[in-house]
Amino acid sequence: MNKNIIITGATGALGSLAAKTFAGMGHNLALLDKDQEKLDSLTRDLNLPSERLYTETVDLLNGQAVQDSAQAVVNKFGSVHALFHLVGGWSGGKTFAETPIDDLDSMLNQHVRTTFNLFKAFQGPLSQSGWGRVITISPSTVANPPAKRGVYLTAKSAQETMMLALAAELKEFNVTANIIQVLAIDVENKGTGTTPAEIVSAMQYLFSDAADKVNGARIPLY
Repeated sequence: MNKNIIITGATGALGSLAAKTFAGMGHNLALLDKDQEKLDSLTRDLNLPSERLYTETVDLLNGQAVQDSAQAVVNKFGSVHALFHLVGGWSGGKTFAETPIDDLDSMLNQHVRTTFNLFKAFQGPLSQSGWGRVITISPSTVANPPAKRGVYLTAKSAQETMMLALAAELKEFNVTANIIQVLAIDVENKGTGTTPAEIVSAMQYLFSDAADKVNGARIPLY
């Protein structure tokens, strides 16, 4: 059966590859991003029939806008089976003393508040589907932070906690929530981290029925 998948950060290197891969598997996509031009370009590349695709530019910091998007997706497809939250964003290279408060606000916005708004909006539809998957990406350094990445890793640690809590809340509904941990996303395949292709392969496994028992896990992919 075709599943209905939400992808945030859809036009990034990872999001676009995930969209193309899961579209190729026959699934329906709801692509959420903030860049209309890039979203239009991805839509052209996917070349999906209109009944299999929903796209929207949305501010994930706007809770009501995210709620409206969730309702629009349900109206379009009838259900939601997966949420791939792939919004990135990094701020670092500074000690706490050197870090402006705006950097902390930025990281909390990108990684915590967007996640909260998405979980608040999509937890209901996911729990009603009878089967589901939630996947986020996180750095391998959350547990052992190096210097000069404090505000970034603080936000990602909070996001991981939210994911593990969601995993517990959705377990009884046959919905799993897992974190793929990478050293870095190696977009240019320079050998400095995990490539988007490797991450998407792991996502395909977590999406499969073979991963039904994998829930609330940090998957090391580095």
